[in-house]
Amino acid sequence: MQDKFKIDIVSDVMCPWCVIGYKRLESAIQSLGLEDSVEIEWQPFELNPDMPAHGENLRAHIERKYDTTPKASAEVRRNLTALAAEEGLVFNFFDDMRMVNTLELHVLLEYAAEQGMQHDLMMQFYADYFTLHKDMSDRAVMADALAAVGLDATEGLAKLDDPEALQQVRAHEAQWQQMGISSVPTFVFNRRSALNGAQSKEVFEQVLSELSGDQA
Repeated sequence: MQDKFKIDIVSDVMCPWCVIGYKRLESAIQSLGLEDSVEIEWQPFELNPDMPAHGENLRAHIERKYDTTPKASAEVRRNLTALAAEEGLVFNFFDDMRMVNTLELHVLLEYAAEQGMQHDLMMQFYADYFTLHKDMSDRAVMADALAAVGLDATEGLAKLDDPEALQQVRAHEAQWQQMGISSVPTFVFNRRSALNGAQSKEVFEQVLSELSGDQA
């Protein structure tokens, strides 16, 4: 029997390319019939670890961080929306959309991993942020997301006030950075090789085929 191979996806909830890249990976897995041969785990990365909890207007943040113009920023959002649609995703960028600190979201994702529900929660977070106009710094929104995927919201939110849970996420972030990962998404295969960025379905198919052959 062929062993499963592990794919770690180093990512942030605020990262549109992370979910686009994941959907392309998912398509490659399905096209090769490897749904039962792959184990995926989401790993923490904060695009803006120094961001205040309530965040910053997304447009203002992008224009400041990347020294771009409002026109160029709008064009990027249009392109992202179109690319997302190709993968069956709905991106609804809006004027008051905010880039927020995601440490607490990563704490909840690690809690969900302990319950075997991490992937479901990550997909819920992505939908809440990019499609449903939710404020991801609001603990009420986090509670709703936990409940929506069948997790105990009270138990999950308690992790946010647990110093050990916060430190665990920071330790995991540091671990991946020490391995040389400085951008997201990064897809790590069996902890041996990695791909940076939202690669095409065809690139993922090639890597998966090679991995599948190695483990046959």
